[in-house]
Amino acid sequence: MPRHSFSQIYLHITFHTKDNLRIIRGKLKDYLYDYLRARAGKTPGVKLEAVGGTDDHAHLAARVPPTLLISDWIGQMKGASSHYINQLARRKVLDWQDGYGVVSFGPEALPAVCRYIAEQEEHHARGTLLEIFERTSEE
Repeated sequence: MPRHSFSQIYLHITFHTKDNLRIIRGKLKDYLYDYLRARAGKTPGVKLEAVGGTDDHAHLAARVPPTLLISDWIGQMKGASSHYINQLARRKVLDWQDGYGVVSFGPEALPAVCRYIAEQEEHHARGTLLEIFERTSEE
């Protein structure tokens, strides 16, 4: 990207475990979220603003550069994270469903999006979900 370019591109991303297995909890959740933060940090120009979710899906909020190929990056995040967790467990524990949800938002919404991600457990328990941030398909 040219040195004198400016962009503010924010994305909310959601992806689910294979068959919606409820396995993202305890130490696995801690290892997964730490890994996603570290992996995102290795992508030039990406700043992971929030990571969270429930025991069957993950949510990310990220600022990304305009040169990022979104589908490739999300695929790399999913593939690398499941590989890492499975290597750590020394058996197949985590597999992601095909697909994902991605929604862009403006910088003024960042605090609310990060809060929504941090409060995933409460939103699911109370049924106060934002459908646009929970979807992973057109259906």
